[in-house]
Amino acid sequence: MSDRYRVVALDDLGSTIVQSQTKWHTIRSTLGVSSFGINAWTANEDGQQIVGEHDEANEGATGHEELYLVLDGEATFTLDGETIAAPKGTIVHVPDPRVKRGATGVSGTTILAIGAKPGEAFTPSGWERSAEALQFWPTEEWDRAIEVLEGHLEETPDSGGTHYNLACAHARAGRPDVALDHLTRSVELEGRFAEYAPKDEDLASLRDDPRFPAGT
Repeated sequence: MSDRYRVVALDDLGSTIVQSQTKWHTIRSTLGVSSFGINAWTANEDGQQIVGEHDEANEGATGHEELYLVLDGEATFTLDGETIAAPKGTIVHVPDPRVKRGATGVSGTTILAIGAKPGEAFTPSGWERSAEALQFWPTEEWDRAIEVLEGHLEETPDSGGTHYNLACAHARAGRPDVALDHLTRSVELEGRFAEYAPKDEDLASLRDDPRFPAGT
């Protein structure tokens, strides 16, 4: 193996289980890819959400052009409300960041995702950095999740997503005041979190507090 290139099997790369219980193959961070985003996800049960419904143009998004490749299994993509069957080998290219996209699949379906913003140097999304902490949600290791998130916050103090995830972790850990401080800051930075918070079970213990965002 040369220090100028690497050859590795997908299953031998780092992986973690994210909050939805989808297996996240952490390709970009494990290999140190710096010029574009690249990761893969595998469904652990039929009907599971593999690519969360999102667009790349809303508040706090990256503006990435994205390409998805179904490596194994069969997926169903939704693109601006249109449902598209995507068996193994299907490529879905989404150059327009305004398109709302998402995908589900049967157990074992693996989708590779590649993205970057045209014309700009690549930087990892706030979601990707914060998601490293989500591996501790199933085990309820809140202090470990908080440690990861606080490390990211030192580097990007104005990340609404990191503040929001810290609010969730502190709420689960029984620290309502700290959680509300982070939640308030997340909404100040990105108003969309005021809509998410009332529906988020991580924050259920905070909803009776007058400081809790009312949503829209």
